[in-house]
Formats: sequence, C-alpha cells, structure tokens
Amino acid sequence: MDTEEHLLGLKVMRLTRPTLASPLPVTCDGKDLPGNLLNLALQQDPTAVQGLETITLGQFLLLPQSPVNIYLGETFSSYVCVFNETDEVVKDVAVKVDLQTSSQRLPLSSKSPTPVLTADDTVNLVIHHEVKEIGTHILVCEVTYQAPSGNSMSFRKFFKIQVLKPLDVKTKFYNAESDDVYLEAQVQNITAGPICLEKVALDASHLFNVTSLNVSPKGDSIFGKITLLQPQASCQFLYCLTPDPKLAADLKLLSGATNIGKLDIVWRSNLGERGRLQTSQLQRMGPDYDDIRLSVTELPNFVNIEEPFTFKCKLINNCERTVELTMSLEKVEGIAWYGISGYKLEPLAPRDVKELLFTAVPLIPGLRSISGIRLIDTLLKRTYSYDDLAQVFVTINDDTSNRVKIM
Repeated sequence: MDTEEHLLGLKVMRLTRPTLASPLPVTCDGKDLPGNLLNLALQQDPTAVQGLETITLGQFLLLPQSPVNIYLGETFSSYVCVFNETDEVVKDVAVKVDLQTSSQRLPLSSKSPTPVLTADDTVNLVIHHEVKEIGTHILVCEVTYQAPSGNSMSFRKFFKIQVLKPLDVKTKFYNAESDDVYLEAQVQNITAGPICLEKVALDASHLFNVTSLNVSPKGDSIFGKITLLQPQASCQFLYCLTPDPKLAADLKLLSGATNIGKLDIVWRSNLGERGRLQTSQLQRMGPDYDDIRLSVTELPNFVNIEEPFTFKCKLINNCERTVELTMSLEKVEGIAWYGISGYKLEPLAPRDVKELLFTAVPLIPGLRSISGIRLIDTLLKRTYSYDDLAQVFVTINDDTSNRVKIM
C-alpha cells in the first residue's frame, strides 16, 4: 500500500541551535563618492551591535535557513512526529527509529505502542545520538498501526544524513636521547564555522607517563583562556612521554614500545554545541639501539672558555654476552679532552649499566658539539662511534678575555 493511502503521516525535523545574525560590514572613507552613506546604513542595521558595527558581531538569533552539517563527534538530535490526518480513530500506533551506518544498524528509539490515536492527535519522539562514523547515515523510521477495519498497517521512511570530518589531526614523533618521546600534534579546524577547543589531552598507554608542555609553570594554558580556531586555522600541541622505569631498563622492550596512546579532543561550536573526537592509537617508529649504547645524563648548558667542565654518560650493554671495551677520545675542533685515552673499561655484563665521567676544555666560543668518543669491542674488533651526543654553549667571561697567552 502506498504512503498516500495511509491514515497516518510522518515528519522528521533536525533539531539545531540558532545562529547569531551578523551584519555585512561595507564601509568607505568620508572623502569617497558615497560619503558617509554606507557607514550610516551599517550603523542603522538592526543586527549590528551599536559601536561595534565593523566586527560582524550580531545581536539577534537566526533560525536555521538550510540543512546544517553534522560532524563526527557531535550529537545528532531529531524530532519525529506521527500524526493522524483523518477523522478516524487509529489504534496501537508504534514508532521505531533506527540509524543505518556503513558498518552497523543502531536502534535509537522503540517507543511502546500508543493505544488510541484520535483525529489531529500526534505521537512525538525526540532522539539523540553521538555520531561516531564518517560518511552517509540513513535514518529509518517505521510506523505500524491498526486501521479501523482491523487490518495491521505499516510504512517506512528513509532520511539521508551526511556526517563530515570536523578536525584534521597531524602528528610528529621525536625519540630523544634520554629515551623520552616528544609528540607534536597539529589540530586544524576544517568545519564551516569557528570552534573553541575546550580540551586537547593525550591519553597515554600504560608504558609511558605523559607531561603536557602546553601549560605554564603556574598551570595556565599558553594559548590563553580561550583557544579559538577559525575555519582552516590550526593549533599545535606538544607532549613529553617518559617511559616506565621497568620499560627503560630493557632496551629491546623500549624499542618495541611503539604504542603511544590516543588524543582526546573536546570542542564547542556555534552556541556551545559540544563535540568530542578520539583519534585511533598513535604509533611511533621504534628506535634502533646498538648492542652498546652511550647517552648523556648530566651536562651543563653553559661553560666558560678554557675552563674544564665535566659531564656524565650512561653506558648500557644491550647484548647477551659480557663485553670488554676500550675507550678512546679523538681530537675535536673547539674542544680538548682532559684525561686518558685508550684505556680498558671493566667488563660489562649483559643488561648492565655503567656510569662514565668525562672532562673537557672548550677552546672556541659558541655552540659546540660533544663528539669524538669511541668504544672498541676487544672481542669482535668492532668500533662504536659517538658524535654529536649533546651540545654546550661556550661563553667568554671578563677574566678569560683579559688573559695573556704565553706561546
């Protein structure tokens, strides 16, 4: 039976909040041909805020004039109305609403049947659903009832909903020498209107402890009280992930720990409509560690020229055998080593860690790299070279600049 022959009608309306009606600022200089005509017209525009006409700030609410986009992470709200178009009495009216996505069918409402629906009476439903998939969604509304003749009647209506992507998230990873992992996340607004980022947090995996670098020492956001993104604008966030001590003790496990976590983003749009988006699990490229690893643990940021300074390194044996190493210090431009080169270190057992202390004398001012450290495996005759381990800034103090060198 066709829909036109049914005794009941069905209407579905999308529930959206209104927007602010803003004026169109068209101004000109008083010396131009129109004079102050355009300026006066803008000031008399009823939608403009007096004294703030040129910043397109509206003061009236405007009802939606066209279908409004629905974005992933937002809540889809709709009003479903079934009404009796005849003078006859209809019994046992049941309304069922489902949402069909590309992967599943979700029941949104299954209201118990209305025993009697008289003339001009209605059955009303309000549904809410947080959309979690991108693409085409089909809202399926099915109405069943019993006609006065006693026959069971039913009909369906389908409504297409297009869910768009609201944000574009790009990530970059940097594996630091200290085993920390730095994550840079760029969040771009690709909606049609401005949004306010309410929360951008990293939900780290159990292998890492996360520290947000987007707040000041006092706990205030570095972006200010409000993080507002205009369409196509983006904002960058930085996080530091420190591996769990048990994980950091085993380099093989640390290298295989590629699962970082996921970003949790909450935003507000229009008149405070809330949206939430969680990314999939973020994966980094695991660092490739050598059998023998040397890393700097303590190093001053600034040193004085021609004055010795010391720094500490951590030596880790990552292979399955005890190794015997010989350490040599090669000549480096701008830095002279203070100590003995070519001596044997104590045997290092598997997974063992040893602390080494180095002393050097800077000879040239400026930013200098710590390089020239060589470790030789006496059994395999393999050489491990460590260049650009870290950098120090060499400064010149007054006493050093007045010093007279004797050749």
